[in-house]
Order: sequence, then structure tokens, then C-alpha cells
Amino acid sequence: MSNLDLSRDFIACRIAVLAVSDTRTLAEDTSGDLLEQRLTEAGHRLAARQMLRDDRAAIAEQLREWCADPGIDVILTTGGTGLTGRDVTVEAHRDIYEKEIEAFGTVFTHVSMAKIGTSAVQSRATGGVSNGTYLFALPGSRGACADAWDEILVKQLDYRHRPCNFVEIMPRLDEHKRRK
Repeated sequence: MSNLDLSRDFIACRIAVLAVSDTRTLAEDTSGDLLEQRLTEAGHRLAARQMLRDDRAAIAEQLREWCADPGIDVILTTGGTGLTGRDVTVEAHRDIYEKEIEAFGTVFTHVSMAKIGTSAVQSRATGGVSNGTYLFALPGSRGACADAWDEILVKQLDYRHRPCNFVEIMPRLDEHKRRK
């Protein structure tokens, strides 16, 4: 059963992809490649792409910079969501969130359980909003990025998805900052 309302026009989002790794380079970023391919195939635009090391302050600074850019609607990070000492992407995200989308992590865990069983508990995938921009921290594996995109984000980032989606409320994400 399709949840697409084809009477509504598709609205392309401008999506930035940030890979976080101490061991890979941008040329080796197969998870970022997968996200770029999936988002462009869905009709969205790649707004920026970068690789950073596992450094909480540097990650948070890049996220803030992209959230301040009116040409970016959504930020996807890949990597640094695990439990090791150097995994700090989630903390960097939470440093800048105005609101966390708690259910994103819950739904991601549900999707992951069907694929990898109880190993899903090792992911701290998260989502949130800052400065009118959506942010999603995904694990670094290609499989996890594919699951997050194919099972959650491709639907929620499609204005035609019913009964509701992230795109239709995008203009209201920063309404609290507007003068009344």
C-alpha cells in the first residue's frame, strides 16, 4: 500500500552529508556515497559533502555552519554513533539541537532489529532540529545508512507522504524566532 498522495507535487530538499571517521577518507566514504546516490535518485539535491575526524567541537561547528546556511534543509551525518570513546557525533548533534526527534532513534532501532537483531542496541542514531534545519546522525555502515534512508528518511522527506511528513512542517520549524 502506497502512502503517497500523487496529487501533491514533490518538493526537493537540499541535503548536506557529513561523514565522521578517524580511519577513512572522503574517497573511501562508501556510506556517504550511498546517501548521496539515494538522495539524488529520490529527487533531492546534494547541498554539501564533507568528511571530518571524530572531534566533537569540529563536528558541532560544521553542523552549526550548515544550519545557518539557507541553502541547506537537511543534514545527514554518518559515523560516530557507536559506544566507543571516540564516537562523539551524537554528542555534537545534541550540542546544537533545539529539539530532539526522539522517535527517529526508536524507529531506526525497530528497523535495525529486523535486520541485525539485538546488535541494534549498539547504535545511538538520533535526529533533531536546529535553526530550521533537520539533522540526522546515522551509523557509519552502508547497511545502516541504507536502512535509515530506505525505511524512514525517503518517506519523511517526501512532501507527498501521508498522513504527514517532515517537509510539510519545514516552514514552521523556526516560527518561534519570528517577530509577532
